[in-house]
Amino acid sequence: MGDHNGVRYSGIEEGLPSSPTTDKSRKISLLPLIFLIFYEVSGGPFGVEDSVGAAGPLLALAGFLVFPFIWSVPEALITAEMGTMFPENGGYVVWVTAALGEYWGFQQGWMKWLSGVIDNALYPVLFLDYFKSVVPLVGHGYPRTIAVLVLTAGLTFLNYRGMTIVGRAAVLLGVVSILPFIVMGLLSIPRIEPSRWLVVDLHNVNWGLYLNTLFWNLNYWDSVSTLAGEVENPKKTLPKALSYALIFVVAAYFFPLLAGTGAIPLDRSQWSDGYFAEVAKIIGGTWLCWWVQGAAAMSNMGMFVAEMSSDSFQLLGMAERGMLPELFAKRSRHGTPLIGILFSASGVILLSWLSFEEIIAAENFLYCFGMILEFIAFVVMRIKQPNTPRPHKIPFGTVGAVLICIPPTILICVVLALASVKVMIVSLIAVSIGLVMHPALKYCEKKRWMKFSVSSNLPDLETEVHDNTQSLVQ
Repeated sequence: MGDHNGVRYSGIEEGLPSSPTTDKSRKISLLPLIFLIFYEVSGGPFGVEDSVGAAGPLLALAGFLVFPFIWSVPEALITAEMGTMFPENGGYVVWVTAALGEYWGFQQGWMKWLSGVIDNALYPVLFLDYFKSVVPLVGHGYPRTIAVLVLTAGLTFLNYRGMTIVGRAAVLLGVVSILPFIVMGLLSIPRIEPSRWLVVDLHNVNWGLYLNTLFWNLNYWDSVSTLAGEVENPKKTLPKALSYALIFVVAAYFFPLLAGTGAIPLDRSQWSDGYFAEVAKIIGGTWLCWWVQGAAAMSNMGMFVAEMSSDSFQLLGMAERGMLPELFAKRSRHGTPLIGILFSASGVILLSWLSFEEIIAAENFLYCFGMILEFIAFVVMRIKQPNTPRPHKIPFGTVGAVLICIPPTILICVVLALASVKVMIVSLIAVSIGLVMHPALKYCEKKRWMKFSVSSNLPDLETEVHDNTQSLVQ
């Protein structure tokens, strides 16, 4: 893959047959990777309706065109640079470790994993919310609880069977999720009145809901970095997949909004989560409404398997770095991180009782903390290792690195400021657990209560960080 201060990424070099990771038949190619990113970030236009209800058509449409340049493009560019610089499982955990040391790398891993598991707890619940219109029995009580457990187990099994199957499932589910909106867009053309797109009332905007809706629907571009070790030729495939997925995601949001807001009279009070099904019914009839509801259910399945893949391989990458016990680095016969999958699935089940609002708020808060560490690590690596080979590098040197981080950092501060006191307290408690968990695990390692090891195929990041720090001091 390339030398990094004299250390070679031999464990994930193309063509090496030494581990399940390097079995080319199990590598993720470009198309499945695009759809995995699509599901880690989006999954389709489900959930964007609140932007219209909060701010009206003009600001909603403008938001999904402008916001990607403020947040999505910088995050995707940073992921492309750092993910090809460190093309191994663990992703952003490895970046922060290389820049700031293992302690902060562990904190990054803890916050990001917890944020991902909280996010994933949402999808079985949302799936059943759509499915209960067909089978009302799963809408409440013990049948709903059993359905959540069965659905989680089934989707977890998909992840266990390997990334090839997960990638194929993502492509299939992606096509199923988007197809009804293509049909809806075509059917809406005779109904379009462009003047409806220009409606705006700046004195009646719920800025908190508007910004949170945009933020939630356009983040998590960095999640794919935790799968870099599973990607076929990551130094070329990863940047391409991020670029194509960015265009795909923005189009999947913008054009359904364009069709929906242009084809029917505006009633902002109706534009909330799930309203696209009603829009489809108005434009195409009951059959299209049912199709959109089915696509929404399938989309939630796709987002679940993509998020769990990212979360479980992150734990594997941390174990390969010696941050977690060795058992987290063990793979199943399908090449998947069995223990990481089981831990992620357990977290999903434990958190599935939370409400939609609580899940989104807690997830965003923890995610923002993790992104701050990523931005710091990105800039620090530009300063510490300016000459290290980067297969995909953002131009304009260190100044460009700093400037590209400013807009999303401002946005992070706004999102954190909008959080409720309850969310702040719960999230800070979760962060505090990570602060003491790392020294506790180190104590267990010292006492030999648990076995830890670092993969011999990976570069020694601690040595690199120490050498760079010493050179800066001198």
